Amino acid sequence: MPIDILSRIGGTTLLPLRRVVPANGARILLKIESENPTGSMKDRMALAMIEAAERDGRLKPGGNVVEYTGGSTGVSLAQVCAVKGYRLHIVTSDAFAREKLTHMRLLGAELTIIPSESGRMTEKLTKDMIEAARVIASEMGAFWTDQMRNTDQLAAYDRLADEIWEQTGGRIDAFVQSVGTAASLRGTGEALLRRDPKIALMAVEPAESAVLSGGPTGAHKIDGVGAGYVVPLWRPDLVDAIEPVSTAEATAMALRLAREEGLFAGTSTGGNITAALRLADRLGPGATIVTLMCDTGMKYLNSFAAAPAK
Repeated sequence: MPIDILSRIGGTTLLPLRRVVPANGARILLKIESENPTGSMKDRMALAMIEAAERDGRLKPGGNVVEYTGGSTGVSLAQVCAVKGYRLHIVTSDAFAREKLTHMRLLGAELTIIPSESGRMTEKLTKDMIEAARVIASEMGAFWTDQMRNTDQLAAYDRLADEIWEQTGGRIDAFVQSVGTAASLRGTGEALLRRDPKIALMAVEPAESAVLSGGPTGAHKIDGVGAGYVVPLWRPDLVDAIEPVSTAEATAMALRLAREEGLFAGTSTGGNITAALRLADRLGPGATIVTLMCDTGMKYLNSFAAAPAK
């Protein structure tokens, strides 16, 4: 079987945090998903969705693919489609990091940009992007990956859970992950719970749009999470807790992670770490929490440019 860049997806490192963690809290292990080829955990799900469609005939050789995305899924799909020879049309928005939009274009994707309200993520924006993608896919006769509903991606997170289980030697008390489509939390969580039903699952969402917690929809600036409504793949019965984290808290933690741990990540990772630290205080010494470094901060250089100096 020929080797290509897609063979490098997965098998990422699991690192203990050293300096941002409290002295008497649980151990926090961070899965470094920025090691995937495009620098994002979304490489896993993009490959899974495309390969599933190839197997059952929904996607033919040389076919067209359509998706709506804040950027990371789009970049991952653009790479997969470039390798496999598919034309990709992406519906996205000016609300998301410019670096991601540029990256998608450079990998060959055609972009439709939906204007946002002051560069912020809202429920209306999410639904406008979804509808635009549906129309484009229908008009082109293309395969629409439809990440908010596509359960093919869950298989990718089975593998992620297997890696976590092997790397921890089965010593894991909690898994923390932010919710965008909810696929990564659901897929990884379901697979971990099959191994050990006592593992606690914590969902993370933007405090400004804490709809999973029963709050009102709102606008925020944490890329890739917080769609503004309860997404189809969300399973409330799986989770033990939902932790709201504000954009400001997530951004501040992403900067702390860079400056204190040398790990440069985006704001969704900052949200994950913020929530994991709160849980670490509650669980105390002896417990182990795993969370994800969802992507590299290189995708957000312009967004972080105005961050205060240390």
